[in-house]
Amino acid sequence: MFTIRGLSCSALARLAANRPPSLDRPLCVLLCIADHFEPRRENPSPSVARERVARWVNEYPRLAGQFADCRGRPPQHTFFYPAEEYEPEHLDRLAELCHAGWGEVEVHLHHDRDTADGLREQLTRFTAALHDRHGLLQRDPSGRITYGFIHGNWALDNSRPDGRWCGVNDEITVLLETGCYADFTMPSAPAGCQTTTINSIYYAIDDPARPKSHDTGTPARAKSPPPDDSLLLIQGPLALDWRARKWGLLPKIENGDLTGLRPPTIDRLHDWLGARVHVRGHANWRFVKLHTHGAWEPNTQMLLGEPMQAFHRGLQRLAAEQDGFRYYYVTAREMAQLVHALESAAPPASPEAVLSPAGTSPPAAQASQSSKMRSTAEA
Repeated sequence: MFTIRGLSCSALARLAANRPPSLDRPLCVLLCIADHFEPRRENPSPSVARERVARWVNEYPRLAGQFADCRGRPPQHTFFYPAEEYEPEHLDRLAELCHAGWGEVEVHLHHDRDTADGLREQLTRFTAALHDRHGLLQRDPSGRITYGFIHGNWALDNSRPDGRWCGVNDEITVLLETGCYADFTMPSAPAGCQTTTINSIYYAIDDPARPKSHDTGTPARAKSPPPDDSLLLIQGPLALDWRARKWGLLPKIENGDLTGLRPPTIDRLHDWLGARVHVRGHANWRFVKLHTHGAWEPNTQMLLGEPMQAFHRGLQRLAAEQDGFRYYYVTAREMAQLVHALESAAPPASPEAVLSPAGTSPPAAQASQSSKMRSTAEA
């Protein structure tokens, strides 16, 4: 099919039909920042990588501590840390930040020409280290460690057209087997890994013999359980940005990427809400999953500086001016929990019925405290 900048014609037609929503009616905005957090981006010296992590640990609480959402909780940050770059000292520092209530760590991975066995072994080893050594991630009722996932280079399930940066056609099966509770990779446009499905929360069933099994799937629906043996995918917004035009004519793509040159703004928020990412049958809860590369200095400056503060102040103003507008800072794991809550036989009336009360220890911190107690008792 003919494509434009990674988008099929049918996807472009759907984007052109999107319109920014009115904010004068009940609307719950569930805001998650999924950070492809790579301290070793472009092979810096160990001291530079260490400083990148230290800056977040030292400065993020000062930024986030100035703001609170509609239930009194500060901004949350989800660090998707690359498994192939595992450095215990970096994860020790990020765990310190997350245990204090500022976010969570999940799993990122760059790999190439891999096998299912190699992928399974790497994911199992990394998630065990995150949980057992650093007190991160959580176990499900069966005792299995669970994690959220973002694929490096967007190539989930071997979806890159040239076959690079993955190699595993049954990757979705491996993710399910190793405890992945949801994938947060998409959107990738203008990169060629972009799926036909856009602006959706849906379930993909793997075809182990073919790549890109997540190109289409079953939408998540209110009061409807997910299909068996399927992976939940929570996509970020994808829209046409008519304010930023190429050659003054053609709109650019709005894909929810936060960079030094493209900070979050209230104008962009309208586009993200216009993408209407939601659980079918419950459109007044809008899931806004944004992405960034937060360890990269040009982006760090924005994320920990005035542009991000201005965005948080803008959210405060909207909530004060619009009776029907409420916003919630959530982690990636909480986004998945909210999806499943809406799928239950009795969906909650408010996100606050699902999320932990503001001021309580996050699950990762509770897990860490339990781990420390066990270690003390064993000693």
